Amino acid sequence: MTKKTKVTKSSGNVFKDLGLPDPEERLAKAGLAIQISKIIKTSNLNQVNAGELLGINQPKVSALLSGNLAGFSTDRLIRFLNLLGRDVHIIIKEKSVSRKYGHVHVISKTNHNSVADK
Repeated sequence: MTKKTKVTKSSGNVFKDLGLPDPEERLAKAGLAIQISKIIKTSNLNQVNAGELLGINQPKVSALLSGNLAGFSTDRLIRFLNLLGRDVHIIIKEKSVSRKYGHVHVISKTNHNSVADK
């Protein structure tokens, strides 16, 4: 006998799907943290050097790179990107008619990948 598995289509935001508070903010912060992590890795910075550059200690860098973002505001993550030599552009546009509310997307210019494409 085979069991049927119920599959639910994702909203495109795992934080929303899990019912967590402030899912759009969480998704934006996750996208910014992913970009910071990629830059630190491609720059061959260790956590101590990255912390010196960002003005935080190594344990906070470790938390950031591990996705523990509770202590980091969106503004602070954007400032980290600036300190890592990146420009951050914020573009405001009309939402899709298929959605009730607008979304926040973090897109890297180098690879054009969006954290949330919905």
